[in-house]
Amino acid sequence: MITLLWIIIANFINGLVAFAGAILFIFKDKKLKKITAALIAFSAGTLIGGGLLHLLPESLEKIDKSTAFLVFILGFSVFFLVEKYLHWHHCHQEEEKCPHPFTYLILWGDGIHNFIDGLAIAASFLVDVRFGIITTLAIISHEIPQEVTDFAVLIHGGMERKKALLYNFIAQLTAVLGGIFGFFLAEIFNYKPYMLAIAAGGFVYIAASDLIPEIKKEGHLGKSIITYLLFLGGIVFMILIKFLMGE
Repeated sequence: MITLLWIIIANFINGLVAFAGAILFIFKDKKLKKITAALIAFSAGTLIGGGLLHLLPESLEKIDKSTAFLVFILGFSVFFLVEKYLHWHHCHQEEEKCPHPFTYLILWGDGIHNFIDGLAIAASFLVDVRFGIITTLAIISHEIPQEVTDFAVLIHGGMERKKALLYNFIAQLTAVLGGIFGFFLAEIFNYKPYMLAIAAGGFVYIAASDLIPEIKKEGHLGKSIITYLLFLGGIVFMILIKFLMGE
């Protein structure tokens, strides 16, 4: 039951990321764009590092290589499918250019997405507390810039700020339900190595498809170098965690 407690706490902390949108109350648009760009670059690195240096190798230790890589590709493909047709991920463009104007569709998709995040976090903690922490950090690094942009889209769609924060938080808390479900599912089916490979594929897809293209939009050479260094910093961060945790 201690593992279940870890899973619930980690997913609840992930849920609190929904309030990252409150940063819009503090910073002006120009400053906020700089902060969001830095977060996107760093989170792209952490997702790639977390997926390829932590989750996929752990999956390879539990199941054969062919199966692990096939499940990894499946995870990558599933995230592509749901983004393409169900709009589970949300744009990192300016609000007026965002192709997802329907606020409740965003909340619904975010809730399902967070439920799957909860499953991934549960699977990681069931392997080892260290893996749980790594997965949680990788997910949070992506969720912060996403929640800021999601909040902006909700406001653009006509929702009041306080209501947008509340609904965003509720959608984020579905991760807790996913974590609890994942914990008890493990009693019936050993899904952990498969979920880790799927999560790794999803992490790489989000970084490669959603985040890195945003980094490439920066035309100023100096700023491009900074964002690239932040991207590398995210990867180095995951390498340091791997080293510090003795993997």
